[in-house]
Amino acid sequence: MKVKLLIICSIVCMLFTPVLLFAQQNRWKQGILVDEFIFDKAPFPQSHAATIAETEEGIVAAWFGGTKEGHSDVCIWLSHLKDGKWTAPVMVADGVLNDSTRYACYNPVLYYTPQKELLLFYKIGPNVAGWTGWLKRSKDNGHTWSEREPLPDGFLGPIKNKPELVNGVLICPSSTEKNGWKVHFEYTSDWGKTWSKSQPINEPEKFMAIQPSILKYSNGQLQAIGRTRNTVIFQTWSNDGGKTWSEMSALDLPNNNSGTDAVTLHDGRQLLVYNHVLPDSSWVKGKGPRTPLNVALSQDGKKWYAALVLEDSPISQYSYPSVIQSKDGMVHIVYTWRREKIKYVKIDPSKLILTEIKNKQWPGKITAKGVVTDD
Repeated sequence: MKVKLLIICSIVCMLFTPVLLFAQQNRWKQGILVDEFIFDKAPFPQSHAATIAETEEGIVAAWFGGTKEGHSDVCIWLSHLKDGKWTAPVMVADGVLNDSTRYACYNPVLYYTPQKELLLFYKIGPNVAGWTGWLKRSKDNGHTWSEREPLPDGFLGPIKNKPELVNGVLICPSSTEKNGWKVHFEYTSDWGKTWSKSQPINEPEKFMAIQPSILKYSNGQLQAIGRTRNTVIFQTWSNDGGKTWSEMSALDLPNNNSGTDAVTLHDGRQLLVYNHVLPDSSWVKGKGPRTPLNVALSQDGKKWYAALVLEDSPISQYSYPSVIQSKDGMVHIVYTWRREKIKYVKIDPSKLILTEIKNKQWPGKITAKGVVTDD
């Protein structure tokens, strides 16, 4: 009898051990519905800095692609998600300024207005310090585009992450990288025809910060968070609809000097996509590896909970996310995959499992192969 019981126990263990291991390995994938590349082949070797929006027709994404970031052949490319498949990339903007001058394009940002006009903000320039802001418009959900419009001198539009409409004003989270990294905000109440802007809200001596995202709260407060060279994600708050902002401070989350993005969900929670990478002696000028790529959530923007690990390979980089929530409640993320492709992930936020992040430590541990597991 004892022998039979031992045999049965052994069989049960053999059957359930793979299931338990699978469940443990996929703890950080719960809620992911789609995980795919937007394209497999493209007429450019490198791609980066994707952006995503929802139109009345569906999801649309754009990014810059070309020989290499900063090369004059780098253009803005776009693809639609149609019937569950991404259309072939189409070039929608280039950096040709005249017959003798062509520069690279950078950091597209898509925004769909309540008037059903799709706006495409992007930059053109010989480098980041010397780029200028541009805008194109589409009245048919991104299939055809207007001639490009230059933004006024000194204006760049949203620098990486999407604008937010607050009290009839489109607030564009922006930043500059001349004379130290500085965050500021640009405002337009007529969809890019006229502009105003804030002064820089940080002192580079305290925080070298760029590329903010704007989050909204039910009490009217706004929070901006983003990238720094200080090994942490910055935060700043506004109590007057984005006109003025508090002194910049650090979230209790690490930053590897790489772009982040965030979105306020329909249920009021805040969702952040970023590289959760703790600083060590290998970092140079606050810059660390761009892997893993993580998703965290918060109710108040201060205490954050680990939700997903989108990528954890130690090979190359997974970076520069852009995130939105569509009308049906699903979360959509696009990001750079090894500078070779653009990855798309669709998430059901109601299915996420949350674990509190304490002392900047992602819960669990990373194996020798870079896989994040539970403790």
